[in-house]
Amino acid sequence: MKNNYFDKNSAIEAVSKLNEEELLFLDRLIVERLKLISQAKSTVMMSNFHVGERVCFTACTGNLKRGVILKLNKKTASIKTDDGNLWNVAPALLKKIKKGTGQFLNE
Repeated sequence: MKNNYFDKNSAIEAVSKLNEEELLFLDRLIVERLKLISQAKSTVMMSNFHVGERVCFTACTGNLKRGVILKLNKKTASIKTDDGNLWNVAPALLKKIKKGTGQFLNE
């Protein structure tokens, strides 16, 4: 997304003139803004899911896990997998499963 009011060259020049205290302040502002953007994206993604819905995700081991959403938290969904384990999974990693078929939706 391109902003008409942002000039990268001017920003680079301005940053190069900042002292350590000013850079640390700017860093905190940027980190806060990035967290806000991330939370907004997560909220939008989370709104696509509902408690009781069947979903799947790929675990860090590479195994496909299937389960049911127990709770929608602020940043993650709590999933009880078919093997009885509980996982907190970011909504970006979840795929809905078509009811009664075991197939992913939107594929």
